[in-house]
Amino acid sequence: MTTSSRTLRFGGAALITVGLAAALAGCAPTPAAPPTGTSAPTTAAFEHIHGLGADPSTGKTYAGTHQGVWQIPTDLLPDSYLAGAPEAGLTQPTPSDGPAFDAMGFTVAAPGLLLASGHPGSDESTLVGPNVGLISSVDAAATWSNVSLAGKTDFHDLDAVTLPPGALRVYGYDAAAGRVSISDDDGATWSPGAAVALRDLAADPATPNRVFATTENGLAVSKDAGRTFALVPGAPMLYLIDVQDAAAGGGVVGIDPEGVLWHEEAGSGTWTRGGQTDGSPEAFGFVGGSVPWLLAADRRGVVASDDFGLTWTVLVAAQA
Repeated sequence: MTTSSRTLRFGGAALITVGLAAALAGCAPTPAAPPTGTSAPTTAAFEHIHGLGADPSTGKTYAGTHQGVWQIPTDLLPDSYLAGAPEAGLTQPTPSDGPAFDAMGFTVAAPGLLLASGHPGSDESTLVGPNVGLISSVDAAATWSNVSLAGKTDFHDLDAVTLPPGALRVYGYDAAAGRVSISDDDGATWSPGAAVALRDLAADPATPNRVFATTENGLAVSKDAGRTFALVPGAPMLYLIDVQDAAAGGGVVGIDPEGVLWHEEAGSGTWTRGGQTDGSPEAFGFVGGSVPWLLAADRRGVVASDDFGLTWTVLVAAQA
């Protein structure tokens, strides 16, 4: 399909183009007026961001990038972020001690557990290529262990939810196969799901069998753990999505191709328009806490909002 593109720079490194938003919308994304909010004049020498996430058990906020996993400073945010437990003292984006691999898929899967996929870095040999499969870290991305599919699979998206017995269900999008894959044993073994062209997927932590996906035809939902999908009636055309936790009331929160935020009252089919990002972001994630904190990577850099995009705080500024 034909896509339009733009580039973003962090510390002068050229970023991968953001194009599927245009494909989902059927037109090029329209730049948004920069929202108001507090900004930080920090920059980082990493390329495009594939995923954002936060771990309340450690207070760390992460970006999965083309050059490994980085920790993002949150010192500008109030105590409502991560329930008042953000890591103190970090004022600049910091690379992890682990390999600088291309983290095509990245998620904070559970407290203290990171999952990722992608490709090994050019200057390290600790990960199997050409695709690393599913890898995990329990030490804040300092070291990574293979879980499954080493050398075989490149998941471009990952999400995880806890099943009632306590096992972790992992959803992965195998970009080469164009198919959702599902694991019910912490990522050790996999079963095939639906063949669907998607940009982003997000599982519902309250209902593990329910997973959402953004497609060129609209927001889709699976109620059978990713085996089949159907379009969500009345949903806005969304590009990036996440599912809010029960403390925030549940429901999907997402960004459309023009950077407008939307959030749904759980199960109601009622959508509320929020604020905007600056252009179509390349990564987005729900953090939660006592208020619904969100993270995004847009033209300004890595930004955070606690009011569905009406105001933003810039955590890592993009270099012009």
